[in-house]
Amino acid sequence: MGTRYVRNGEVSIAFEDLGGAGGRPLLLVMGLGVSRFWWQPGMVAELVERGFHVVAYDQRDAGESTRFDAHVAGHPLVTLLRGRRVAYTAEDMADDAVAVLDALGWSSAYLFGHSMGGALVQRIALRHPDRVRGVAVSGAVPSDAGPLQVLRYVRLGFVARMSRLRFPEGPEGDLAAGLALARAVASPAYPFDEDAARGVVDRERAAGVRSGVRDATAQGRQTGAPWSGARLAALRVPVVVLHGDADQVVRPSAARATAAAVRGARLVIFPGVGHDLPRELWPRVADEVRALAERVEGRQAERS
Repeated sequence: MGTRYVRNGEVSIAFEDLGGAGGRPLLLVMGLGVSRFWWQPGMVAELVERGFHVVAYDQRDAGESTRFDAHVAGHPLVTLLRGRRVAYTAEDMADDAVAVLDALGWSSAYLFGHSMGGALVQRIALRHPDRVRGVAVSGAVPSDAGPLQVLRYVRLGFVARMSRLRFPEGPEGDLAAGLALARAVASPAYPFDEDAARGVVDRERAAGVRSGVRDATAQGRQTGAPWSGARLAALRVPVVVLHGDADQVVRPSAARATAAAVRGARLVIFPGVGHDLPRELWPRVADEVRALAERVEGRQAERS
């Protein structure tokens, strides 16, 4: 159906219907600085096959959504440590997702977030509990982790190595940067899928999207957005926490902390999986999201 837009105040949020109309509503939220095009079509197809109506959106400062280029920010970790407001709050980012739900006419939905998107879906559920049915978190830190806690969860050596990489301007540089990131986060137990990585860059290029991989200032604004909402222990919707035991970016201890903080959360640690969702794992991940929905619906049936 192509890109649609909804406004949250002065901010324009881009979103796209990826199929499965009439199924359970599912909103996908991707990670730090990158666009919705990082969700692989094959992963989406698995979710649609399991009965979900799938929509993905671009967070502010990413993809086709509003960019805050006039607001200068530094390296993401530096901005995080300084703890100062940059251009918006994490509450604003949570409200962007609800604006998408409103535009779709969805009174509530399931949320699936990867990497920073995984932290954001926790926050959306905490800020708007009546709009969220269940939450799937992948490769993320706990939503209420402070800057020093985040530093314990994030592998700083990986961040330092990636920040030193340099690529030429233009399409070829975007491709090189996208492939470099995809290789760096690829699961060591599975073959690297270069075609899938190239597909991300191709989809961004076709949409005229500026690559977020190299936009450290946008990443800095996102990580610097402060959260002053409820603690994770207050989350009452069902949660499944997914994480790879070979995650190069976020330590598995982050997933364990998230699952421990949320009553009844299901924790799944995937052997040999990095900070990506490899093709071979798509059916298993989709099964976990479906099981989450069935759990929610089972609870509702018991109450009625």
